[in-house]
Amino acid sequence: MQKMIVSAMFALCLGLSAQETGREVRHLSAQSNQDPTASTSEVPNGYAVNARLERLLVLRFKYNTDLKAELERMVKQEKIQNAIILSAIGSVRNYQVHQVENRDLPPKDSFVKDAAAPADIIGMSGAVIHGRVHAHITLANREKAFGGHLESGTTVFTFAMMTLGVIADEVDLSKIDDWTYR
Repeated sequence: MQKMIVSAMFALCLGLSAQETGREVRHLSAQSNQDPTASTSEVPNGYAVNARLERLLVLRFKYNTDLKAELERMVKQEKIQNAIILSAIGSVRNYQVHQVENRDLPPKDSFVKDAAAPADIIGMSGAVIHGRVHAHITLANREKAFGGHLESGTTVFTFAMMTLGVIADEVDLSKIDDWTYR
C-alpha cells in the first residue's frame, strides 16, 4: 500500500512539473527620477518610417530548434540590421512567451512557460531593430489561441517557416518599440 501511495504521489509530481508556469518582471524607465507616465509635446502621437524592402528572406527551422535563439543566430548570419517580420507558420513542442500584465506605467511583463504543451504557430509579427529581434507570436491548440512576445524556450515541433522583409540599415527604428519615448 505504501508503495502505491508513493508511486501515485510521484506520478502526480511529474504531472505538475509539466504545467504552465509564470513569473513577472516590472520595467523601470531609464530616467528613474522621471514620472513614468509623463508625455511631452515634442513626441508626436504617431509617426511613420519610410522604408523599401531590400530583400525578402524565407527562413526555415527544423524539429527541436529553439525558435528565438535560431532566429537571432540567422539575423546575425545574414547581417540583418533592420527587418519586418511578415509571417510565420509551423508548430512548437512547447513555448515560452511574455505578455503585458498591467495598464499603468511602468509596464509589467508576465512570463508564461509550458514545457509540455504543443501548439500550432498561427502567425508572427514584429521587427528586427538594429540587429535586435522583437517578435510577437500567436499560437493555438484545440482549446484556445494565445500569444505574446517570443522567448527562448519555444521549441520547434514539425517545422517553422518565417518570412522577413529586410530594409536598409540606415532606417532609424530606434524609437519604434521604446515605451519611454512619449
